[in-house]
Amino acid sequence: MFADLYPSREYDQPSWHERLDPVLYRRDLHNAPISAEQMASFERDGYLVLPEVFSPREVEVFKRELYRISQTQEVLDSPAAIQEPDSGALRSLFAIHRSNPLFSRVAQDERIAGIARYILGGDIYVHQSRLNLKPGFKGKEFYWHSDFETWHVEDGLPRMRTVSCSILLTDNHPFNGPLMLIPGSHKQYISCVGKTPENHYQRSLRKQELGVPDEGSLQELFQSQGVDMATGPAGSVVLFDCNTLHGSNSNITPSPRSNLFFVYNHVDNLPVEPFGNVPPRPDFVAERGKVEPLQITPQQYD
Repeated sequence: MFADLYPSREYDQPSWHERLDPVLYRRDLHNAPISAEQMASFERDGYLVLPEVFSPREVEVFKRELYRISQTQEVLDSPAAIQEPDSGALRSLFAIHRSNPLFSRVAQDERIAGIARYILGGDIYVHQSRLNLKPGFKGKEFYWHSDFETWHVEDGLPRMRTVSCSILLTDNHPFNGPLMLIPGSHKQYISCVGKTPENHYQRSLRKQELGVPDEGSLQELFQSQGVDMATGPAGSVVLFDCNTLHGSNSNITPSPRSNLFFVYNHVDNLPVEPFGNVPPRPDFVAERGKVEPLQITPQQYD
C-alpha cells in the first residue's frame, strides 16, 4: 500500500503542499544532453522551450501522417480519439506510440527522450502519448491544471518523476492558443476541491473541470510568478515538469495549432491503484502493467 503523499479532491477547501520530489534527478550537469544553463532553467521554471529541434522536412513528415490518420474513420471512431465538446472536431488522439509506427519511433528519438532520461535519472517509458490539435476557429481552451494532480488521483502515479514533451507541428503564436505556463509553479502542489466521479476521463479529456486549482490560488501564483507563453516555430520542443501549472486559450484565428505529445515516466514510478478511490482510466490514457525501458536511439524520418 502506497502512502498518499499528494492528497487532492478530498476536502472542501484547497490547500498548498511543498513538493517532496526532486525536479532534476541527476546533478552532473556537465554530462547533460543540453547545456547546464538550460537544465538550470528547467529546474527553476519547471519548463524549457528548445527552438527548432526538428527540421522543417521532419515536421512535414509528421504532419502528413497526422493528416492521414485524422482522415481515417476507424481512427475517429476509436475510444482513443477525443472530439471537441462543441464542434466534434478531433481534439486529441491518444496512445500514438502504440498504434502508429512512425510516432513510436519519434517517442524513442534521443533528441527528446534522451533529455527526459537525464531529467528523470534513469530508464524511462512512455506513460502517455497523443496528437493534440487546436483547429483554426474551433479549438477550445484547456483550463489551468497540473498534470500530476490528475495522474496521481485518477491513474495512481505515486511520485513526481515524470516529464512531458511537446513537439510543435505548427508555428505557435501568442494569438493561436499556445501553451501557457506559470513559472515556478511546479515547486508547490495545490490540492484541489471536488470528488471525482467514475469515468470522469470521458468528460475531462474534452473539457477540464475537476482537478483544477481554485481561483484564489491561481491569483496568488499569477501575482507572484507571472505567466509565460510557449511560442516558437514548428519543430521546436517544449519540455515541462509534471507538476507545472499550464493551460491554453481558445483558438479563434484561422491558424491551426497542433503538436505531438509524449509523457515520459521513470520505470520505478509505475502507477498503482488510483489515490482518488476511483477505477483506473483506460490504458490508452495511462500505460499500466509491466513496461519495458524505452530503447532511445537516433532517428531519421523520410
